[in-house]
Amino acid sequence: MGESNSSVDEDLLLKEFFAEVSEVERDNEVVRILSSFKLNPFEFLKLPFDSSSPEDVKKQYRKLSLMVHPDKCKHPQAKEAFGALAKAQQQLLDQQERDYILSQVTAAKEELTAKRKKQLKKDTASKLKSLLDEGKSEQEYEQSEEFQQQLKLKVRELLTEQEWRRKKMAMRISEEEGRLKKDEEEQKEMWKRKREHEEQWEGTREKRVSSWRDFMKSGKKSKKGELRPPKLKTEDPNKSYVQRPVKRG
Repeated sequence: MGESNSSVDEDLLLKEFFAEVSEVERDNEVVRILSSFKLNPFEFLKLPFDSSSPEDVKKQYRKLSLMVHPDKCKHPQAKEAFGALAKAQQQLLDQQERDYILSQVTAAKEELTAKRKKQLKKDTASKLKSLLDEGKSEQEYEQSEEFQQQLKLKVRELLTEQEWRRKKMAMRISEEEGRLKKDEEEQKEMWKRKREHEEQWEGTREKRVSSWRDFMKSGKKSKKGELRPPKLKTEDPNKSYVQRPVKRG
């Protein structure tokens, strides 16, 4: 019960605070939201990567949504910015989606750290300083504004690569599904034509049988007045193509 009252009091304080926010500040926040990197909900909510708990996400959403709420903000794209915040909150409250984005953050950190270590090997002075600080400089560097900006850009890069791969894979799947559908339609059309041909063949069967019978009958009996070629005798010596009888001794 105490936590619920605390949450209500906090909302009232936020509303009272943002009631005094100028229209310029509200407009600027709308512009910031709409210019955020589309694939990173952390940027929409203006949250650092290490503030990803559901409580952090909900609190930041309440704060920013009061800034750009269409009822309070006169910017023509306030409704669009408000919707973008709602979508970002939904993404970060989804365990699977949040874990995916944080995995890209981890990969980005590892890549930047490896790059810095490689640079330190070349820079003797920096390497000595790092050894003297016993790792303290490394920790400070990761908390620095410079590193956070590099991390932000690297996360953008990795998320973009992953989205490109996802779309490419989706395109390949779509193309394969289209090919399979086309093959299926061609097979159906082939079998349809085959059935039609068989039906036509069966339909003309009686006619073909009748024609064959007529042909066989006419082949056995010669037509009236038909002239037949004379039969040649094998012993006719005047026909060169006829084998003559062999004379013996």
